[in-house]
Order: sequence, then structure tokens, then C-alpha cells
Amino acid sequence: MDLKALHYFVEIVASGGFNRAAERIHISQPALSKSIAQLETELALPLLTRGKRGTKVQLTPHGEVVYRHALRLLEDKQTMMEELAQLKGLNRGILKLGLAPLGSAELFAPIIAKYRQAYPEIETQLLVRGGVEQTQALQQGEIELATGIIDLKDRYEGIAIHTEPMVVVLPSEHPLARRSEIPLGELDGQAQILFESEFSLHEMVINACLHAGVSIKNPTQVNQPEFGVALVAAGIGLMLLPKFIAERYRPDAVITRPLTQTDLSWQMSLFWRKDLSLSFAAQAMIDLVKHHQASGA
Repeated sequence: MDLKALHYFVEIVASGGFNRAAERIHISQPALSKSIAQLETELALPLLTRGKRGTKVQLTPHGEVVYRHALRLLEDKQTMMEELAQLKGLNRGILKLGLAPLGSAELFAPIIAKYRQAYPEIETQLLVRGGVEQTQALQQGEIELATGIIDLKDRYEGIAIHTEPMVVVLPSEHPLARRSEIPLGELDGQAQILFESEFSLHEMVINACLHAGVSIKNPTQVNQPEFGVALVAAGIGLMLLPKFIAERYRPDAVITRPLTQTDLSWQMSLFWRKDLSLSFAAQAMIDLVKHHQASGA
């Protein structure tokens, strides 16, 4: 049964006739009459008694039943639309966002602050995990959105948030410190500080070194950039980091040099599964990130 026809029916009863109802709902009187005739045909019952011109239409006994239920159905529709509008307007909901441990503080803290300011009724659930665990959490439905370094070609859609060149972090007294830039090949046989295997950057550095024929001597694995840089300062080895991360944690005892002769770079993306519809809360975060990028904020 067409709710539009029920709406027209209720308007006719409220207006007392077809002409006035047609004016109120901005439809021609013949079209309105046709709609009610189709409704009566569908129900196989007369709903209105049409009097002489100038007199009000009257409900038949069947029409009174239909009118009572029509009011309830239209009210339920209005309630449904209001609830959907609340969700669409993000008056409530849950944002489930996975954050990469490397770079999220610098890049996403300001965005999350803007999100919370714009949508204060949204509950924000943040899961900080490495790249492997991020994709597992997405596949298991623990989160809707994730940040990190990922190939977006297959299972995921996303937005490239930020690309950063890689630098070599080394002790200020290291022989390579005299160079203005350091080709990746110069790191052959050097001791390196690496992130643990759950970090996407771990595999990226390993693969770049393998491709360049660079062997890594005595690798030490860490899960925090600050501790890795501290180990560099202590003379344990060199470390490859995104430039802005290295500059944030650089103590006086270390220096940074651009890494050259490699296509290795660090790119943070916001991504999500292609095969799932996103909640309003998640879509709002995507829209906010796009606006953040467009405005250059």
C-alpha cells in the first residue's frame, strides 16, 4: 500500500474535500481523485462519501478504519525519518577507528579533536595497533576505519593522508654524518634499529634493503620511535624514520640525513573495507578528513 496515497487520503479528510486538499499538498484535483480511486480499488472498499459541491466529504465505516490506521502509519513513518535524520545528523552513534602507533599522534590528533567538537554525541572508540593487527581488526569488524601504510588496490578503499620522505638517523660522530645525504647502498653492513614486525615500516625497510642489496648487521627491534632514537644516540646502530617523526624525537647526540637512491617513503592513509557499508559516524570522519586536506589545515 502506497503511503503517499494514505497521506493524500488523510489530507482530504482534514481539509473536508478534494479541492482544498489539492491546494494544500500542491497537486491537481484530478490527480488527487485518481490516487484515492486507486486506493479504493486496491482495498475493494469505498472510503469516502462524496456529497454535493460545497459540502464536506464523509468517511464511510471502512474509511474510518483506514483513516485511523493511516494516521498511525504516517506517524510511524515520521518517527522513523526523525530517527534516521538524527543518525544522519550524527546526534548519536559510535566511531570505531584504528590508529597506527607511528604518526597518528602528529597527523590524527588534530582531526579527532575537530571531530569531537563537531559531533559531541558520538562515542569515539580508538584502537592503537600495528599494521597487521589493523587489517585483522577491520576484517573482524572491531573497527570501521583504520590508519596506516597499506596497498589500497584490493580489499580496501582509502584516502592518502600524508607522504613523508625517509631520513637516516645516526650519531652525530658517525662517519656517515659528514655526508649531506646518504644513499641507501651506503648502509650495507651497518647495524640498524628496526621497528618490530607488526609495524608496516618493518617490512618496508627490510624489502627496500633487500632490493638494494643492503645487508643489515645486528638488527635491534623496538616498538617506539623515541626509544629507537635513544638507541641510536647510544651508538647501537642507525635507524630509518619518516622525516617528521625523526625530527620530533631527535636529541642533541644524533643528526638526520636525507635517504637517497631509493623509492622508500612513508605514506599514511585512512582506509576501510570495500565490501561493507559504513556507518554515518565513519562516513563523517572520512568527509572531515577530505575537508581537512582540501583546506590545507
